[in-house]
Amino acid sequence: MKYGLSQKFSDIYNKEAESAYFSPGRINLIGEHIDYNGGLVMPCAITFGTYLLIAVNQDGVFRFRSSNFNEAPDIPLQSNYQKIGDGWFNFPLGVIDHFLKDGHELHGLDMLYFGDIPIGAGLSSSASIEVVTAFALNELFNTGYSKLDLVKIAKSVENNFIGMNCGIMDQFAVAFGEKDKAIVLNCDTLDYELVNSNIKNYVLAVINTNKSRKLVESKYNERVEECQTALTALKQELDINYLCDIDTATFKQYKHLITNEVVRKRAKHVIEENDRVKLAANALANNNLAEFGKLMYASHDSLRDLYEVSGKELDTVVAYAKTNSVVVGARMTGAGFGGCAIALVKQEEFENFSLELSTYYTNKIGYAPSIYSSLIGNGVGIYNEYSVVGGRL
Repeated sequence: MKYGLSQKFSDIYNKEAESAYFSPGRINLIGEHIDYNGGLVMPCAITFGTYLLIAVNQDGVFRFRSSNFNEAPDIPLQSNYQKIGDGWFNFPLGVIDHFLKDGHELHGLDMLYFGDIPIGAGLSSSASIEVVTAFALNELFNTGYSKLDLVKIAKSVENNFIGMNCGIMDQFAVAFGEKDKAIVLNCDTLDYELVNSNIKNYVLAVINTNKSRKLVESKYNERVEECQTALTALKQELDINYLCDIDTATFKQYKHLITNEVVRKRAKHVIEENDRVKLAANALANNNLAEFGKLMYASHDSLRDLYEVSGKELDTVVAYAKTNSVVVGARMTGAGFGGCAIALVKQEEFENFSLELSTYYTNKIGYAPSIYSSLIGNGVGIYNEYSVVGGRL
């Protein structure tokens, strides 16, 4: 579908697009439910994402169109906005609202979005839409934001306009990703380093369980609250700002302060997962994929047993991966409650892996997963791989 976007834009608006932009989705290689706990995560950008074709209009209207959704509102330019129902267009509308409240003068826009990220799969389709919109506005209206500013704007939109208490990892990864590199990001300081992925003859299999979940309606916010409860308990004797300010050894010494067993389990996952990221970064940098794979499996087990954000579908994928010798490691990725798992699979065996996993999963679950092969790609930018007019789009 994406190859006809230029023509579709012309059909809708009776003119050619002036600019085109792309923002990827992301997967998190390891370090789950860490971003709002001030620790380390290891995401990377993927080669699926959101395309935005855009042209300025003189009508004072924001026109939202998508090849993925039926909602197609025309919203007049005004000084500020509030969320309108649950439509997809709220993500770019929230970004527009933020730019306006920052005092920037905007004009009407004709917009066409297309995403090839599976919706509701946990690959950050919302962050991709937010960041590509913020990047486009920054370019079109010369608002002078840095890339990090755009990341913070997108996170603010997610938190305050959409109502999702996420951390900054998703927006950061889709903005700062680089081809063939993983990002080790400190979610407190936003310091980061790029680590060569060194996966060589392996590919990232992205397995969509096809069990969709809407994070705002899930128990995600409940987990955030449980972590805050754990932090409050530990602060009785520890001078810390986040759970990830301590390591596993320190947690063992002070875990008695958390009297609620469920809350203690949540904290145990977060603190041990933060330590796993450090080990995983070292393993990846040193091309020790066997060790990296073990850490992926350990991460999934913790998310299943301690944080309780997995489920039958995700567990079935990982259970199968453990039986297949062409897989180095596998785990759920994203917030959980459905969505996607990832696996490191030998490149030449990907097709066989896909067929065998699909059969196994279908027999266990009753319907098939969707399985994709992804590379590690670049972050947000102007889409100029092909010409917008007459080219691939």
